[in-house]
Amino acid sequence: MRYFLDISYNGTSYYGWQIQKSGPTVQAEIEHALSKLLGEKVGIMGSGRTDAGVHAKQQIAHFDTEKTVDLVWLKFRLNSFLSPNVAVNDVVEVNSEAHTRFDAIERSYEYYIHQQKSPFVQELSYYFPKPLNIDLMNEAASKLLGTQDFESFSRIKTEVNNFICNITKAHWKMENDSLVFHVTANRFLRGMVRALVGTLLEVGLGKLTVEDFIKIIERKDRTAAGRAVPPKGLFLSKVTYPSSVYSN
Repeated sequence: MRYFLDISYNGTSYYGWQIQKSGPTVQAEIEHALSKLLGEKVGIMGSGRTDAGVHAKQQIAHFDTEKTVDLVWLKFRLNSFLSPNVAVNDVVEVNSEAHTRFDAIERSYEYYIHQQKSPFVQELSYYFPKPLNIDLMNEAASKLLGTQDFESFSRIKTEVNNFICNITKAHWKMENDSLVFHVTANRFLRGMVRALVGTLLEVGLGKLTVEDFIKIIERKDRTAAGRAVPPKGLFLSKVTYPSSVYSN
């Protein structure tokens, strides 16, 4: 039987989602807890990677077991085993062919910026006190919509067949005391959101025009775009599936 886990985590103290030798990861912690609880070695597959220091409001992962599982018990016990930085929000039985990575049709990210210095959000938001023209940033962000080649915003050394993504949402919004960039696409390249945010901030500072931003997209050259902002402000916020696979 196959189960989907709906997970949230604060990525500050982790080396990312995916298991690696260099340090603790979210995937490794959850696999260890599941294996202890079910009395067998359990591996999980996430909907995608998040890098070191990146957070998730919603990461979806699946695992298989032949044991009969009380889902209420498993959720409670997992949350008892896991560190305070990781929470399991739901455990759902799904079709045995359902796949968290390959069946996902959209992923959404949010990037948080605070412009008033605060000791309470420093791990979850990027402090950027310089004045920004949000209207220009949104005008530039609108140029990201649609199916395009986003190589200019991808890490240089990455194993992908192409750099084509279909972005369906890209905009900035003030939410309480935070400036938040919302972006949704069918797929994202490594480092893409942080590079997009860094480049859009250059527009907001008046260092780049909207026309410059369009030319950066067209260049298909990472060196043409702005710097990647720190991971602390980035959240994987939602993973969307066809309703026949998983409704969330």
